[in-house]
Amino acid sequence: MPKCTHKGCGKDFEEKDNKDNACQFHSGAPVFHEGLKSWSCCEKRVIEFDEFLNIPGCTFGRHSTEKPADATKPTDSTTTKSEPSKVTKEGVEVYGQQPQSQSPVVPKTTTPAVEAEKKEEIEEEDDESIPVAAGTTCKRKGCGKQYKDDATSRGHGAEAKCVYHPGTPIFHEGSKGWSCCKRRVLEFDEFLKIQGCKEGKHLFVGNLGSAKQEELIDCRTDWYQTQTHIIFSVFAKDKVDSQVSFEKESITIDIKMKNNRRYKKTISLYTSIDPNESKFTVLSTKLELKLKKTSGISWPSLEPSNATSYSTFGVTGGGGSVGAKEMTYSSDSPFQATKK
Repeated sequence: MPKCTHKGCGKDFEEKDNKDNACQFHSGAPVFHEGLKSWSCCEKRVIEFDEFLNIPGCTFGRHSTEKPADATKPTDSTTTKSEPSKVTKEGVEVYGQQPQSQSPVVPKTTTPAVEAEKKEEIEEEDDESIPVAAGTTCKRKGCGKQYKDDATSRGHGAEAKCVYHPGTPIFHEGSKGWSCCKRRVLEFDEFLKIQGCKEGKHLFVGNLGSAKQEELIDCRTDWYQTQTHIIFSVFAKDKVDSQVSFEKESITIDIKMKNNRRYKKTISLYTSIDPNESKFTVLSTKLELKLKKTSGISWPSLEPSNATSYSTFGVTGGGGSVGAKEMTYSSDSPFQATKK
């Protein structure tokens, strides 16, 4: 029994039942664009491939056993040979033959400035004098091999060969690829499987000697207090890692930022805190520390000083004021001590 070759049909049929409207098929070509799947002859768009296969045909006619037009050899010299798939300039991946544009092809010219930009950058190489821990993954994009030993991973065998992408990932209108390669795919899993286009040596640790020296910087700080806590803020953006160590009478702050910048400082406190009840929060523009007081007195300064310690919390401002509407005294304040 013959099988219909029309796109979207594919049914087995008998010639005696092959009437004018027996076949329902698609006259156009499949179009995959921005994750959507459709036929060029229809308006319906779907996401899943199974749904795409189930889109009903938009054209009716007789079943046919002839090869599709895009699979036959073109008879007209002006017709371009059909390709299994291609990606248009707009990022649309089209399967099957499409009408060829009649506009003349203008050859592209490359200016000297553009040619200069295309010069290959000097890539970082491993300093083989630096030891590498077993299991370290190659840093080159698209490689993924792990270090075993110098003879295996840095020698001349197959394991020492690194196949990677020197370019950057490009995600554009649903298509995914690398700037150094021409291949484009739609699914992210397929993007991860695109084989590297360049061969070289693995990069496990890089050249640490050429790394930029770390720069210690100073950041703006501010603080205020309540009757139970000291709120201290360090204003820093582009944070990579933030660590705070709380001691009874001091705090140590270590903030690593982009471009090899670092803020590291140990601050002695005016009086003691409770390290177990103190904590810090990393925000987008600052690092905020909440220090738990061990007494109810107010701090005239964050660090030790000769200033008088007030335990008042009123609305008059100045040292010791945090905005309360009534004046209160702590039982362990110096004011109470003078009355004994």
